Amino acid sequence: MEYFLETTETIQNGLGFQHYDSLHLSWLFIFIAIVILSIHYYRNASESNRAKWRKITALLLILDELWKMFFLFAGGNYQFSYLPLHLCSINIFVIAYHAWKPNRLLSSILYTVCIPGALAALLFPSWTKLPLMNFMHLHSFTVHILLALYPIVLTAAGEIHPKLSDIPKCLGILVGAAIPIYLINLWLGTNFMFLMEADVNNPLYLFEQALGSHLWGFPIIISAILIVMYTPWILHDKRKEKLSHQH
Repeated sequence: MEYFLETTETIQNGLGFQHYDSLHLSWLFIFIAIVILSIHYYRNASESNRAKWRKITALLLILDELWKMFFLFAGGNYQFSYLPLHLCSINIFVIAYHAWKPNRLLSSILYTVCIPGALAALLFPSWTKLPLMNFMHLHSFTVHILLALYPIVLTAAGEIHPKLSDIPKCLGILVGAAIPIYLINLWLGTNFMFLMEADVNNPLYLFEQALGSHLWGFPIIISAILIVMYTPWILHDKRKEKLSHQH
């Protein structure tokens, strides 16, 4: 517990973990197990129990964020960069609203933005300097597990059904959020949404090395994500339409 209150800015090197070592793989296994169990529960749950699951998951996300803030202040390590303005932090509040007032636009945002963002964080964590018994290590894994879990379970249960027509709105909201956050970055010297730079653990860093700026990675990666995430639904809808015509 010696390093429990440390952050990536304060901790010494050599105490953390590496991508896809036994610790990282254990977290990914836990994530997969939770997703499978939750999908099984949710699919077989009554409507009222489904609503309870959504609200409990949303509350766990908020508590997880409050846990982070408490220990940041307790350790005297709070700084502007920990404001909830990263994409995943914003999605905490999107999920919280969706849990009580679900609608198609929020569902599309959660599928299109929240799932790939949370999965990217779990697959390429930026907190590798931190050991297991550290509050930010625990927070970073658990919060991203919950962020991915919520929309994945709802999608698997058929409550989120993405449509191509929703993509422009999702991208519009994403760009609309990026503009003021970019200005906040300039004002506070922060790097919310990785708009200013990409660290070496971030896939965007590859574009900085190859093309001179990590910003080239955004349209390329977003396009690839949209193709991967929407192609199955396009094929599914076409197959369904074809079967309906046959009958």
